[in-house]
Amino acid sequence: MSGELFAGYPPVRTDEAVGPDGRLRSGWVELAAALETVGRDGLTAAAEDLAARRRALGVATSVWVDGRQELHPVPMDPVPRLIGATTWATLSAGVAQRHRALGAFLADAYRAGGRRRGDTERSAEIVRAGVLPEWAVAHSPGRDPDAVALAWPGQHRVTVAGTDVVRARDGRWIVAKDNLRVPSGIGYALANRDSARTAAPELFAHVGRQVVEPAAAVPLLTEALQAAAPPSAPGTPRIAVLTQGETDGAWFEHQVLAAALDVPLVRAGDLHPRGDGGLDALVDGERLPIDVLYRRFDDASLGAYRTGGNLPLGVALTEAVRAGRLGLANVPGNGVADDAAGYAWVPAMIRFYLGEEPLLDSTPTWVLADPEAWAAVRGRLSELDVEEVAGYGGRRVVHGRSCSAAELEVLGAEIGAAPHRFVAREPLEPSTAPTLVEGALRPRPVDLRVFSVAGPATTTALPLALTRVAPGVAPARPGVPGGGSKDTWLLR
Repeated sequence: MSGELFAGYPPVRTDEAVGPDGRLRSGWVELAAALETVGRDGLTAAAEDLAARRRALGVATSVWVDGRQELHPVPMDPVPRLIGATTWATLSAGVAQRHRALGAFLADAYRAGGRRRGDTERSAEIVRAGVLPEWAVAHSPGRDPDAVALAWPGQHRVTVAGTDVVRARDGRWIVAKDNLRVPSGIGYALANRDSARTAAPELFAHVGRQVVEPAAAVPLLTEALQAAAPPSAPGTPRIAVLTQGETDGAWFEHQVLAAALDVPLVRAGDLHPRGDGGLDALVDGERLPIDVLYRRFDDASLGAYRTGGNLPLGVALTEAVRAGRLGLANVPGNGVADDAAGYAWVPAMIRFYLGEEPLLDSTPTWVLADPEAWAAVRGRLSELDVEEVAGYGGRRVVHGRSCSAAELEVLGAEIGAAPHRFVAREPLEPSTAPTLVEGALRPRPVDLRVFSVAGPATTTALPLALTRVAPGVAPARPGVPGGGSKDTWLLR
């Protein structure tokens, strides 16, 4: 391998561009030549241009610290990430399969709550078949009995899913996390392509003819959102994006999505109940009927906001759905399927509901509420990652390999006192991709979020994906936003 940019590039077994022998992998030869044509100065200028443009556009996420909102720009690396056509076919099929199975599980989990009072058997079918224990469904902290009323009969509870995948050391693609509640990233993927095309047009001039346009995802997303409209919706369903507003960490994305879909962006206060049970949205001073709300709103926040008629938002949404006048995308309550414990059972769900073998692997996971699982890993905490189940924290992850003996002892005691709060997983080491670091290319860990939609006829992956890249040599935690991003080039 030669060239200014790749000079001194360390051979990493898991790198997607350079093999352990120091040679470029075949799919990267053309892009590497294009990068060398742009050169160190050109890429550095592109990185500076990207940073300036994205600051001006407000491409950022936000977090709350001590009661104050802090905006964090989402940096973007000018070097794209390549996903070959064969790889993409595997990923898109596997992601769509998981979406279908998880959707079937949610329908099953919430169907029991909606049965007639006189029914003697109220357990989910997957429980009655002995595939999952009763507590995994009925007593999951992610299950919300009130969510039964937030879907119209027969509605897909997951219109849009986001699946985080990483490429492992042996080349397999492994699912790290399923996101079924309010998955973010589509808007950032669209913005990344616009940014990349403006800042580094030379790369597209050399290789761009082979790259799928992410804008092709927008019609598929529109069709899926329209399919979430209740059967009573007249004509073409009318869609709006529902946002918390500027206080939401993904406010930038909400604006991008509404613009791409060409639909109104509304807040809770813009919604007004109608006499027929439906909802209108106040847009530019005019009340417009809405059939589908693309909900960019955490489940837990629904009770904290009121509509324009001073009705609690959750109540207004429930009444409109029950009246057959509104569809929500996604339906609240999906946490029963996509938390750390639900992840462990997805392969079993695929086999039970679809009668198929999983197309994508999951990392081995033990739900420690099961005494046998806890017994199996009790002596291996130093090798595993331990994660809290949603409803019992849901954000903390302890990496056993980085713990001292004393810390492991404390962790073991904490698990032993309340094993239902935790799962244990084999650690994932994601692949790396070339990233511009101080004027040269260096390997940095990356993960990939793939999006799928339940459309009117089938569930399919959208032709775009979001690559996240760790800022340093340590990998970003899969499934958690952070660091920067790359434009993802899906090759034809």
